[in-house]
Amino acid sequence: MKNYDVIIIGGSYAGLSAGMSLGRSLRNVLIIDSGKPCNRQTPHSHNFITHDGKTPKEISDLAREQVAAYDTIEFHEDSVVKVKKTDEGFEAETHGGEKFNAKKLILASGVKDLMPNIPGFAECWGISVLHCPYCHGYEVRNEVTGILSDGDMAYDFSKLVYNLTKDLYLLTNGPSVLSKEQKHKLAENNIILVEDEVEKIEHEGGQIRKIIFKTGKEISLKALYAKIPFEQNINASGDLGCELTEQGFIKVDMMQKTNIPGVFACGDNVTMMRSVANAIAQGNFAGAVVNKELTEEIF
Repeated sequence: MKNYDVIIIGGSYAGLSAGMSLGRSLRNVLIIDSGKPCNRQTPHSHNFITHDGKTPKEISDLAREQVAAYDTIEFHEDSVVKVKKTDEGFEAETHGGEKFNAKKLILASGVKDLMPNIPGFAECWGISVLHCPYCHGYEVRNEVTGILSDGDMAYDFSKLVYNLTKDLYLLTNGPSVLSKEQKHKLAENNIILVEDEVEKIEHEGGQIRKIIFKTGKEISLKALYAKIPFEQNINASGDLGCELTEQGFIKVDMMQKTNIPGVFACGDNVTMMRSVANAIAQGNFAGAVVNKELTEEIF
């Protein structure tokens, strides 16, 4: 069994960025990735300078090619099903039954979005059902737009999207929990509140045509923002004892360190700011911090 300096779980933007940082520091690194990023349906990536408008695959393919140029970096295509602490560091076990060991562990494993039981939602996710106005809002500016959410989160998100379009619906998918003051402010800004339950999303190739409600009401939309729950792809809290935030993210400090010595995390699994640029920045920094820690231990 080969031992590595670092195992990186997740080979998308954060993981590849961490890998490059470590590869340039001559560290022996294994990047384990299943090849199924959460944005694989998204046609274009935005708000990442020098790569604005490219497909997510174009960006990740180029990143992997450049990281693979460092000969101390290895890749293994599979998903990790279990991680544990060992006397020498950490062990990662894959779905295929292989086990790998390293002194340090970087969790760049992302999150799994939990789709609501609305026909058409999953097919439109990342295409016309959007999670981030910074990533995709400019492309649907001034279009008829909806937000699928409720409560304080929906109210605050409405303010953000209202900057991009004034033709805006807030769909609470049932009786709203918004306060009277919030409803009044929404109405004051001509944001239409719809409390009917959603039946389905009519679409063509992932592009929304209509939102159909259980009451029979229909609304034609160009785009729909949605705030949906998620879960971690890695059982970091159960397997390793990593602390999670109230929102379900892996808790890290300013150095991308978890509460478990030797375990670091970066990317979508630690922050609600889900963007390519942010993941790359976090991964780059995590790699540098891990290298510094290894240096101090070896010197």
